Amino acid sequence: MVKKNQNALFYKNFDYEPFYHANGFQHPTVSIIKLGEPHTIYPSTWGLVPDWGLDDVTSFRKKYNTLNAKSETLFTSNMYKESALEKRCLIIADGFFEPHRSYDESIPYYCYIPSTEFSDGRDIFVFTGIYNELSGVSSCSIITTEANDYFAEIHNIRKRMPIVLDDNLKGEWLNEKINKSQITEIMNDGFTKKEFKAHSVSKGLYQKKANTNISSILDQVNYNTLFD
Repeated sequence: MVKKNQNALFYKNFDYEPFYHANGFQHPTVSIIKLGEPHTIYPSTWGLVPDWGLDDVTSFRKKYNTLNAKSETLFTSNMYKESALEKRCLIIADGFFEPHRSYDESIPYYCYIPSTEFSDGRDIFVFTGIYNELSGVSSCSIITTEANDYFAEIHNIRKRMPIVLDDNLKGEWLNEKINKSQITEIMNDGFTKKEFKAHSVSKGLYQKKANTNISSILDQVNYNTLFD
């Protein structure tokens, strides 16, 4: 779910709908701020589609998973390297889910930054992202990196995490003049200094036909795992 960003306004044709959870493989609409346009929030479909995939988006998405883009291969991937240089974005959120493996089952964890500014107790933050746009159709990917110590305990199999950008680097990420080396430095060292919290939630999150876009999906459910 996304609250209003304090320094940007929604694009006039953006019919924004907040959500608690959305299945990435259904390619929901997320909120992004584009390179060179720091004061406008645009809609974008989660899961970047490069120019060469736009002729048949359905077939492209059956073959490729572009919800996340690895920072380590961003500039060597034919899928992402053009966007990394020319179409970076910030993807606005106030929480995300990560899987934690305990014995033989996967337990979802909800991750967020605590805040007293908002009534729900969660702060707004931004992921580093890239996007593509052609003929008014926008799609995007969240950039991920190797997990830090905290998130390595949560996402304990693949040990990855999305890059939640430090507030002081938002403007720099959207700077059209930075080069590949500077972009890489931001990805490597730009993770937020704010403290995250996480708690386990219902395993119903993984049920394909369940309605998970409900406020209770964020409620803590204890499973007495080693991580808890």
